[in-house]
Amino acid sequence: MQIEITKQSEKDFRFLLSRLSHEIRNPVTLINSELQLMASSHPELCSYRQWDSLMDNLEYVKELLKELSDFSHAQTVTLVPVNPAEFLTTVLSCQKNTLDYLGIRLEIHVEHTSSPVFLDRIKMRQVIFNLIKNSCEAIDQPGGKIIVNLTPADSGICICIKDNGCGMTHKQTENIFHPFITYKPEGTGLGLAVTAEIISAHHGQIRVSSTPGQGSAFYIYLPTSPE
Repeated sequence: MQIEITKQSEKDFRFLLSRLSHEIRNPVTLINSELQLMASSHPELCSYRQWDSLMDNLEYVKELLKELSDFSHAQTVTLVPVNPAEFLTTVLSCQKNTLDYLGIRLEIHVEHTSSPVFLDRIKMRQVIFNLIKNSCEAIDQPGGKIIVNLTPADSGICICIKDNGCGMTHKQTENIFHPFITYKPEGTGLGLAVTAEIISAHHGQIRVSSTPGQGSAFYIYLPTSPE
C-alpha cells in the first residue's frame, strides 16, 4: 500500500511540475518577444551592460523551464527495437563538428551485438547529448578527450562515456543524479537528473566513476529485453 501511495505522489508531483513549467513558459515567451521588439525600436538599449545581463538571465530561465519539462516527462518513453551500434554511431556523428570546434578529440569504440536493444530514440539521444555536454563542460584544458565505448553486458549492453576533465569527488558523485543539485556556476541541476530518469524508464541503470583532476566515466547499462 505504501508503494502505491509513493507512486501516486510521484505522479502528482510530475504533473504539477509539468503544469508549472507550462504556465511560466507563456509569460516568459511574451517577455522575450517584447524585449526583442524594444531592441528593434531602440537599438541603443543593446549597448547597455544591464541589457546583456537581462538577456542572459532570461535565457537561463528558458533553459530551466525546458529542463523542468524534460524532467516531468522523462518517464514517458516509447520503446522500439534498435541496433545499438548503428544508433550510437549516428548520434555521435552529430556531435563531432561541435567537439572539433571546441578542440576536444572524440574516440568511438563500438562492438556490434547480435540482439537489438529497445530504446526510445529521441529520449536516448537526449541522454547521449546530455552526457557529452557534461563532459565538454568538465574539460577546461588543452588536449581534451572523450572516449565512448559500446560493449555487450549481461543480458544487454553497456555504453561508457569517459572524459579527461576536472573530475569529481566521491561526495559529488553521490549527489549528481538528484534534481536541483549542481556543481557548476550556471548549472540548473536537472541535466543529469533527467538523464537518470530516462535510463530508469528504459529499465536500465547509470553509474559514475570519477577522480578529481583526472576525469569521469559514466556507464549506462541497458537490457536487450523491454521488460
